[in-house]
Amino acid sequence: MLSQINISNYTIVSDLEMEFANGMTVITGETGAGKSIMLDALGLCLGDRADPKAVRTGCKQADITAIFDISDIPAARQWLDERDLDNAEEDTQECILRRVITAEGRSRAYINGSASTLQDCSALGALLVDIHSQHAHQSLLRKHTQRDLLDAYAGHQALTREVEQCASQWLRKRRELELLTGSNDERSARMQLLSYQVEELDELDLKTDELAELEQEQKQLANAESILTSAHQALELCGEQESGIRQALQLLDADVHGSAAANDARELLDSAAIQVSEANSEIQRHIDAVEIDPERLGDVQKRLESIYDVARKHRIMPEQLAERHAELAQELRGLADGEERIDSLRTEMTELAASYDKQAAKLGKQRKSAAKKLVKAAQKILASLAMEQCTLEIALGALPSDDPHPHGREDIEYLISTNPGAEPQALGKIASGGELSRISLAIQVVTASGGTVPSMVFDEVDVGIGGAVAEVVGKLLRDLSAKAQVLCVTHLPQVAAQGHQHLQVSKSSSKKSAETSLTQLGEKDKVQEIARMLGGVKITEQTLAHAREMLEG
Repeated sequence: MLSQINISNYTIVSDLEMEFANGMTVITGETGAGKSIMLDALGLCLGDRADPKAVRTGCKQADITAIFDISDIPAARQWLDERDLDNAEEDTQECILRRVITAEGRSRAYINGSASTLQDCSALGALLVDIHSQHAHQSLLRKHTQRDLLDAYAGHQALTREVEQCASQWLRKRRELELLTGSNDERSARMQLLSYQVEELDELDLKTDELAELEQEQKQLANAESILTSAHQALELCGEQESGIRQALQLLDADVHGSAAANDARELLDSAAIQVSEANSEIQRHIDAVEIDPERLGDVQKRLESIYDVARKHRIMPEQLAERHAELAQELRGLADGEERIDSLRTEMTELAASYDKQAAKLGKQRKSAAKKLVKAAQKILASLAMEQCTLEIALGALPSDDPHPHGREDIEYLISTNPGAEPQALGKIASGGELSRISLAIQVVTASGGTVPSMVFDEVDVGIGGAVAEVVGKLLRDLSAKAQVLCVTHLPQVAAQGHQHLQVSKSSSKKSAETSLTQLGEKDKVQEIARMLGGVKITEQTLAHAREMLEG
């Protein structure tokens, strides 16, 4: 779960630090106070694009840090461990995501102190937090969003990846087959490009484990002086310790000190002397192996730069160069082999198509089952949101082509009917803004309940909702917080009253600048804030009594 966020010099925030707890946290404040700034900042730590204009006026850079407790998130711990990004410096189950944005437009991202790509931040972030924005009802109109929601709810992401990989392989082989059987000009151009790429990789001649060895050697050569200094200091200390132990042995001469304890002490000292002596020898071997060699360091760095440059050309990680080399060489041989390769490709495509059909059929069956469950759960929530007459359907139509498709055989679309007897149609054609907002919220709550992401953020998803419906929304989010941490930016008192933790955003302005601050409210202040949300500028005793009643309820 998200345990803490620190924001420095971001938009109208100069310095903000806030800790979060389990349960439901609500964030409220006047319009324009900056309620969504914290969530926007969190999004940057999770890989969102940065805008240099977001750096606070007059500051050189914005700095944002989000700290997550991953003790109960094995998928995140495994992800970090596989990439050697676990927090090894601390005996803790924390994960720290940091983003730095400069006023000049540069951006840097870090995971547990190590420089990382935005793609990695986004991939890790998907395991940590799920953000539902106030515009989620707009993205719900897109078919790919509808498909992703259904697949996430069903929890068959592994199967969808298998289907995608199988289809992608089939499509790549079809492309190769088309090149082999297509125009000579296209085939010739492809062979020319492949020949250049394979020749470049041949010249690079990257050996097995060479990259890791070079990086280790570069590290040792670059730090040779400090390594030798510390090693010699260690050698000197060991020498002093060995000399001290030998003196202690002489002082505990057996003829004088004949007790059992003294005998045990002599044995331990003798063993320690041997250990220190052996350590001395090993340290000396270590020193002998370390060499200050600027020329070799330059050669190693030059070799590494060559490897990194070629990897950048192919838009892959350096560790993947050998695999890419083999793939390109195989494709080049295939183009050169001609008819023999054509027959082989057709056989491989037939086998892949059969495998795809099997996996896609399994995926389609699971989607059909999950769609029924999702619709049933969403209908129940819609009824509580004063949309009893609304009928939701998830249509699983067939794609127009029989060729393997990376997203399976189904054309998935959410359909809605808001009046009894009316034919369900696409969401964008039927639902009004307020209706679409409630439909989106119902689907988000259902899919979030079935998910495995430990933290969920709802940024004004209650827009267009009010009255008794707003109270239901608040209770839905509070119920959801029993399964995962919920952060909710809201302008509705009915929703805010349901929070376990209440944060108030306020903005102060002067002639020179504006400043946003965030305060955790106690029970008395909660009453005042709920009353403000209920009654506006003038807060009466009746308004305060109503606020207390809402909080007690």
